[in-house]
Amino acid sequence: MRKWLTGAVLGYFLYGLFVYWYIYMGGPDSIPEQFKGTSADPGTFMNSRELLLSGEYSRLRNFMYFITVPYEWFILLNVLLTGLSRKMEQWSDSIAKPDFLKTSIYLFWLSLIVTVCVLPVEWINYRISLSYQITTQSTTGWMKDQVIDFWVNFLLMALLVSVLFWLIRKYQKRWWLIAWTLSIPFSLFLMFIQPVVIDPLYNDFYPLENKELEEKILALADKADIPAEHVYEVNMSEKTNALNAYVTGIGSNSRIVLWDTTLNRLKEDEILFIMAHEMGHYVMKHIYVGIAGYLLLTLAGLYAIDKLSSAVIRNWGSILKIDSKKQIAALPLILILIGALTFASDPLTNTVSRYQEKSADMYAIQLTNNKEAAVSSFQELSKAGLSQVHPPFLIKLFRYSHPTILERILYLEEYHAEEQLKESQD
Repeated sequence: MRKWLTGAVLGYFLYGLFVYWYIYMGGPDSIPEQFKGTSADPGTFMNSRELLLSGEYSRLRNFMYFITVPYEWFILLNVLLTGLSRKMEQWSDSIAKPDFLKTSIYLFWLSLIVTVCVLPVEWINYRISLSYQITTQSTTGWMKDQVIDFWVNFLLMALLVSVLFWLIRKYQKRWWLIAWTLSIPFSLFLMFIQPVVIDPLYNDFYPLENKELEEKILALADKADIPAEHVYEVNMSEKTNALNAYVTGIGSNSRIVLWDTTLNRLKEDEILFIMAHEMGHYVMKHIYVGIAGYLLLTLAGLYAIDKLSSAVIRNWGSILKIDSKKQIAALPLILILIGALTFASDPLTNTVSRYQEKSADMYAIQLTNNKEAAVSSFQELSKAGLSQVHPPFLIKLFRYSHPTILERILYLEEYHAEEQLKESQD
């Protein structure tokens, strides 16, 4: 056990050194020389203070992200190696008879341990964001969200873990396939209720108050053949200065949502471009493509977890204090594998997402035919979130679900140049 703990600490330390070196010294983040002075150059739309803060904040945020991800795995590994997972299993067995109650008791204590260990890191992230004026949320509001997160995640996990371990015990060889089959209606159900049940736990949503703007957005939706009746806004200014808009939900609960920070900071034509971008996602059915991709990855992931967990327990089960994946004590191992596989798949899912975002950008510029508004909206997004215009390669690979601001502006410039060439030829 001491060797494993020493190895885990050393590995985590070396990983942290590499991350620090890459973010602060190794990965170049300045834009290429040929784009200096263009509309994609942050020097043309950010002042010197914004440029300095953007670099500082982006590096800090990226460093904390890459450090935090394996930190949670490290906590779970310690729960296994110290025998704490086995002891919590025995304790839950001694005070409850039904499997669901046993699982819930075990999961509560595991969730509490992880939350307590991760909370200081989350607090640091919050304070960093607050110091750079990205977050505007009060400490009380932040703590309230942490409590809501804990209970929402615990209740969902209690249901999922109970079903998962019941399947593992009853269908040892095919549990992963049955679990995946059951995940399809459950995932669709969650996506259906999220806009009306889960999201309102954190923020207030209401129809867009600016009716004149709503009419223009709905006219744009009609032009795109989208049957929309309302656009929603959400009071994110209580929590952040960043800008955003998104499409959420499926079926009759699907919504186009605008953050009120976006409404307050952007001009009308910039908002219309962003709305056209979200409509592009709807028209090209990116939500359903995303669901299909998620389900395929879930199938591959569950199969991999079945094989990997069996191999780990077979070879190192005595060190991890677990005998079989049927035990609830094996849950930390399964969570480590889920986390590692998710992290490893991020480059793939982000690549697909960036392709969809580019497609939505192209759709929006065709729908609005307003390049200036498109470019200025991207510039404002970068300034409001203090995001890097041209991040290092690995940062983009693992963290960017959207094309970089440099890429998005260059796409629009190229499209505009091509359209002007076609017009001149005609």
